[in-house]
Amino acid sequence: MKAKLFLLAAVAASLLLSLGSRYINPYYLDILLGIGINIILAVSLNLINGYTGQFSLGHAGFMAVGAYSAASVTLFLSPVVLPWFGRASEIVGVPALFLAALCAGGVTAAIVGWLVGVPSLRLKGDYLAIVTLGFGEIIRVVFGPSGLKGIPPITSLFWTYGGAALTVFCVLTLVHSTYGRGFLAVHDDEIAAAAMGINTTRYKVTAFIIGAFFAGIAGGLYAHLKTFISPSGFDFLKSIDIVVMVILGGMGNTPGVILAAIVLTVLPEVLRSVAEYRMILYALLIIIIMLTRPQGLFTFRGLKPQPARDSTHV
Repeated sequence: MKAKLFLLAAVAASLLLSLGSRYINPYYLDILLGIGINIILAVSLNLINGYTGQFSLGHAGFMAVGAYSAASVTLFLSPVVLPWFGRASEIVGVPALFLAALCAGGVTAAIVGWLVGVPSLRLKGDYLAIVTLGFGEIIRVVFGPSGLKGIPPITSLFWTYGGAALTVFCVLTLVHSTYGRGFLAVHDDEIAAAAMGINTTRYKVTAFIIGAFFAGIAGGLYAHLKTFISPSGFDFLKSIDIVVMVILGGMGNTPGVILAAIVLTVLPEVLRSVAEYRMILYALLIIIIMLTRPQGLFTFRGLKPQPARDSTHV
């Protein structure tokens, strides 16, 4: 019940923020939208890396799949669908088309996540990281050097933070459920979980699919925020940025990951006044934090779910 109330309150708050967005400086509005998109990416990757204990370096690839899929839907279907709504196109047609585009981006990314996850998640540790890294680079090659332009700027605070609230709600509800104990069991000791009858590969693939789905939605939001996308925007460094958010916030620590996503989105902008040294200072701060707080910068005791003692029913 508390989780549902949180979701409703978050969606209502995002709607109110969206209605007042016209009074927000465009620069700050862009930062706020970037924070919301990064929260979706970080929380969805946290399900894979944090709660399930895998190590994926290909999250930007799923984001790219979602971005291109969602942008393709709005670009190619807008001239066909919107005339049906006539004068109500701005009120009903555009939101309906955008919702369909985001769903298409999420589902396409989830399908790709399944295709990648089934063969690769039988691997562990460094091998899995290398495979997912290779997947991200393959995606860039498949899309080619050209990008998509002329994407309608539909992304708003309502869509972004509504999506972020839905992501947090789904991930937390899942990991705190009876089924979610299987993810934690795989994280804590995969061999022991398999010995107790848990299909570890199924849980890892499920986490991969769900994480990819929300990464695809984040990609759709990103595409309709920037209005132009190219494969260079979803490179290896983008995946590393998302991984750093998860590690900085604390593996399997959703509130910490949300705070880390906020900090790491704002920090480069704060350092923009020293542009020539910005990336050096940014990297040094990350290194110092990793050395001094390897468990994550933000820790919240008692919020991480514990695996059930008897998980044979999972």
